[in-house]
Amino acid sequence: MSNIERNKLTMKRFMTCINTNDKILAEELIAADAEFTTPVSDKPLIGGAGYLSVVELMRQSFSDIRWEIVDMAAENDKIAVHWTCSGTHDGNFMNLAPTGKKFSFSVMNFYYFNDAGKIINDVAAQGMFGLLTALNLTEN
Repeated sequence: MSNIERNKLTMKRFMTCINTNDKILAEELIAADAEFTTPVSDKPLIGGAGYLSVVELMRQSFSDIRWEIVDMAAENDKIAVHWTCSGTHDGNFMNLAPTGKKFSFSVMNFYYFNDAGKIINDVAAQGMFGLLTALNLTEN
């Protein structure tokens, strides 16, 4: 199996990981020293547990949140993933009271892999704007 095929398989397993909040799978797929930057933390989040802490934060705001891979493009040690994210705003989100609104939006993320095939970085496009727009929380 080529690295590209391996990394695509990892991303499919990663989708399962984030949709089930599977800590064991996160540790298997994400390098222990991987650093992720996010607007919810002023310090990088580390490893699988760090990554899933953001997933858990999202679940507190959107209990039925779900990510689905729409498409992937891979090259050497990186993959671009087009995701669809959907759910219901049924918990507080960034000091915004629950609206009960359902949402669905697209986002693009780029994932980088080490030689062992573990995720070492995730760079996201500006997907948060899609969420805020879907919830009518932005000015038109």
